[in-house]
Order: sequence, then structure tokens, then C-alpha cells
Amino acid sequence: MMKFLFMLSFMIPLCFMKNMFWMVQMLLLLLMFVFMNSTINIMNFCNMSYMFSYDMISFGLILLSIWIIILMIMASENLFKNNFYTSFFLFNIIIMLIMLFMTFSVMNLFLFYLFFESSLIPILLLIIGWGYQPERIQAGMYLLFYTLFASLPLLLGIFFIFNEMNYIMIYFLKMFNFNSYLLYFSMILAFLVKMPMYFVHLWLPKAHVEAPVSGSMILAGIMLKLGGYGLLRILIFLQEINMNLNYIWIIISLVGGFYISLKCFCQVDIKSLIAYSSVAHMSIVIGGIMTLNYWGFMGSYILMIGHGLCSSGMFCLANINYERFHSRSLFINKGLMNFMPSLSLWWFLLMSSNMAAPPSLNLMGEISLINSLVSWSWMSMIMLMLISFFSAGYSLYLFSYTQHGKYYSGIYSFYTGVSREYLLLILHWFPLNFMILKVDYSMIWF
Repeated sequence: MMKFLFMLSFMIPLCFMKNMFWMVQMLLLLLMFVFMNSTINIMNFCNMSYMFSYDMISFGLILLSIWIIILMIMASENLFKNNFYTSFFLFNIIIMLIMLFMTFSVMNLFLFYLFFESSLIPILLLIIGWGYQPERIQAGMYLLFYTLFASLPLLLGIFFIFNEMNYIMIYFLKMFNFNSYLLYFSMILAFLVKMPMYFVHLWLPKAHVEAPVSGSMILAGIMLKLGGYGLLRILIFLQEINMNLNYIWIIISLVGGFYISLKCFCQVDIKSLIAYSSVAHMSIVIGGIMTLNYWGFMGSYILMIGHGLCSSGMFCLANINYERFHSRSLFINKGLMNFMPSLSLWWFLLMSSNMAAPPSLNLMGEISLINSLVSWSWMSMIMLMLISFFSAGYSLYLFSYTQHGKYYSGIYSFYTGVSREYLLLILHWFPLNFMILKVDYSMIWF
């Protein structure tokens, strides 16, 4: 694991050299393929060095992080063309990747907390430094205070565990069962805010709307998955108490997912709509994890990977439109099939993945999660039915509103997509739909 960390560290000087923007991306691609081909033992932690190692959950999420970072650089060509603090931008996202890499691969609970919180700083700099509107400072503060406020109890919980057990290695803690309500709530709250769960989700749409395209991609692709990853790790030693209290989180998530789906139909900002749809998807993931059964853990992991690729791709599409129209309003982004017919295909493909159509990973994840929630209680069928139906509803609403209808008469000149944009979209869509062929790896890691 240290070799990957060293490679990332040695890429930092490259960020400040002239004409190295694409070189950094190529090196990340090399890192990605080296990491992809490293040994993976499905049942256990492997490739240990110092305190770093990975199992199947970490492996998939680290791979996703590197992939999304590569695509972020590709999507941010505008910064490169205008030479808008390009070096610092690259430096920022390399630091972010190092933080994410360490969050997913570290085995010590305290260090996990440390890197989990540190990954906030680069995303905050991205939103404040490269965001679009003046409200971005407020959005950054929302993000910071929501996350930090909920994270302090987590730190105290980790100290308590260390005080009781004299060690905080994630691997060994799974042998134990802590039965304390206070510990349970303090450990779990930070991850529920990060996911985000309904009631504590308000920071997310705001952060998405103000963030640049790269910020939105990493927020939707990885930052929301940190919460799910934390829950998968923590709940293993809080099982008994979770069995007593999980109905609270499942009810909030399912009802909240339904409300958020309805809220998607009220949005007039494309980015805002995609951000709210992320909250709806993550609510099913929280429900699945909280059931604590095999299907739930599998499904949440697969849906997290699938949603990371799909949501990120949709933010890229929104940005491609924004670069042409300089607006994200649905009232202006209309009738795009007249202007960019070839881009309509990509809107269709990513929207269909978002509504969990086959053969996307989202479908596999949602089937598993529906299985887990219905086996937990048949009553959850009602809400799952509504969430699934409305998820197709708002995807179709966004597609039909942007692609069909009479286009805005203020547009007088236009150009269709460039090859970089199509490559960017295919690199989102291809793994999202072809990883279904190897989904058996995701189904047997537990």
C-alpha cells in the first residue's frame, strides 16, 4: 500500500511544473491500472504495510476514488484553457486523493477519523476557490459545520473504545459487541450526516449547486460513500444495539427518500435536481445497511459504486450544458435535441442508469436492497415501491424537459460536444454498465 502512497506523494511537485496538466492525469491512470491488478483476497485484509491494507470494500472504493479523480481532471479543461490557478487545482485534488486513499485503507479507527475529516478541507477549497456564485462561502460553511458538528461525538466514541479495549484496530473490533446507547449514537451520527440522511441532508444540495464540476463529481462520487463505508465498518461491533434501534433509521430513510423524490419534481436547477436524487438513492443505502443482513450489505456496496459513477456522469452532463448556456435553469436548457442530438444519447444512457435500468450496477444494488428491506419488514414494500417509481419519474422529467420542447430563443450560436466530453461520458457509463458482468466479486466479499 505504501508504494501507491509514495507515487501519489511524488506527483505533488509535478502539479507545479509547466504544461503538466495532462501528465498528472496520465500518471493517475497508470496508478489506477497498477492498483487494479494488485492482489485481492476476497475474505480478508491483504497487501498490508504499516497500518494500511484493504479488503474488498476498500478496494472498490479506492478504485472508484482514483477513477473519479482522473475524470475530474478531464472535466476541468476550462480551468486549463483559462489558466485559472491550474497548479493549485491539481495540488488540491492530489491531496484529496491521498486523503481518500488513506481513509479507505487505514486500519486504525482514530486515523480513519483523522483522514475522514481531513478530506473535508480540499473539497472546501474546491467549492470556495473554483465555485461559481457568491453564495459558495455559505455553502462551504454549511458543509463544514454540519459535518464537524456531528463528527465530534465520533471522536469521543473512538477514545472511549480505546480506553475500554486498549486498541482500536478495525479488524479486531469485529470480535466484540458494545452495548451502549450513548456510544452507538455518537459513533453513527457522523456517518449519517455524511451520507446524508434525510433531516441532515441540507448541506448537500447547497454544496452541489455552488461547487465547480470537479467539486460536484467528487462530492457525489466519493464523499457520500465515506458515510456508507464508515457504517459498514462500525456496525459490525454495534450489532446487538443496532437490532433494537434500526427501525428508527430505516423509517426516516424510507419516508425521507419518498419526500426527497417528490422534491426533485419541484427543482428548476439541473444540478439541484441531480443532488436531491443522490439523497434519495443514499436513503435506500442507509436502509439496507441498517437491516444488517447479507443482502443489505452487498446491495449498499454495489449501489454506492454504481451511484458514484452515475451521479458523477450526470453532473458532467449538467456542466457541458452550463459551459454552452451559462445557465443551469431548466427554463433555458430546453429542446437540446435540436442542438446536440449526439449528446441526447448520453443524457438518455445516464438517466436510464439513474433510474436503475438493466444492465447498470444501480439495478443490481437496488434489487439486493429491496430484498434486504422486504425481508426485514414487508411494510417497507410500500415506500420502496414509491421511491422506485418516482426515481424513474424524476429521471424522465429531467430528460424530457432538457431534451424536448421548444428551445430558448436567446441562443444564437452553438457548437456540439468535443471528443473530450464524449470520452468523459463513456468513461463514466462503460464501467457502470459492464461491471455487472463481474458483479460476483462484489457479492462474495462479506
